[in-house]
Amino acid sequence: MTRLRILKELIFIKTSETPFLSAPNLCFEPALSGVEVCLNNYTQCHIKISFMNKLPFKNFTKSLIVITILINIISGNLLAQSKNPSPLHFPTPKNIDNMLFYIQRDPNINTAIYAINYQENGKIDKSNPIKAYWIRYAEKGEKKDLNYLQRKFAYGIESKSLNNEEFELQFVSYKKLPLTLKKLDSDQKYHVFVNVNQKKIQVEKIFVRIEGGSFWLPNVKYAEITGIDASSNKMITERMLL
Repeated sequence: MTRLRILKELIFIKTSETPFLSAPNLCFEPALSGVEVCLNNYTQCHIKISFMNKLPFKNFTKSLIVITILINIISGNLLAQSKNPSPLHFPTPKNIDNMLFYIQRDPNINTAIYAINYQENGKIDKSNPIKAYWIRYAEKGEKKDLNYLQRKFAYGIESKSLNNEEFELQFVSYKKLPLTLKKLDSDQKYHVFVNVNQKKIQVEKIFVRIEGGSFWLPNVKYAEITGIDASSNKMITERMLL
């Protein structure tokens, strides 16, 4: 019986040009000696086969069958997750004074604006540096403050001063995504930064894909962070599961 020794890496699928999950690279070993499956930010999947010991050909054939099954299962899941766009067409907020970034989400095109909260003397309000409000595009573009429930349980932001020009921010509804508000020396303006998929992003837009659920328990499929990659200075979009 022919015996084989194999050290080979197969890169078999790329579902999107931009990674979309916040989880780090994930590797696991199925019940097959010498096989390692790695999900690289959930957009590329690597099967690494390392049979360092010589295997009978019949065992190698069985191994290939198992690997084929893994490919079909994982690639199907990745392709399904990489799609699922919102059926809505969202407008882009323009000419908004002191806007830092905005949030859009299903089930309507109303947009939450997050802007610098300046005092009358022109300085940032250190106790409440962010002002959030709606532009209700579904209602002729009316500007409206967040109501109490939205501010306290959904779209509001908590802040903590780190120094004179830097603040730590957290959404009241999702505190696992810390953001930083700080003034840059390059333009002397405030910007919001976040780390997603091991990338530091100057945030311009957040999109939250919601399919059903309720105000208290929305069925959130994913969130996308769009902004400028601090390392490359290019516009990127990173997707993450919440």
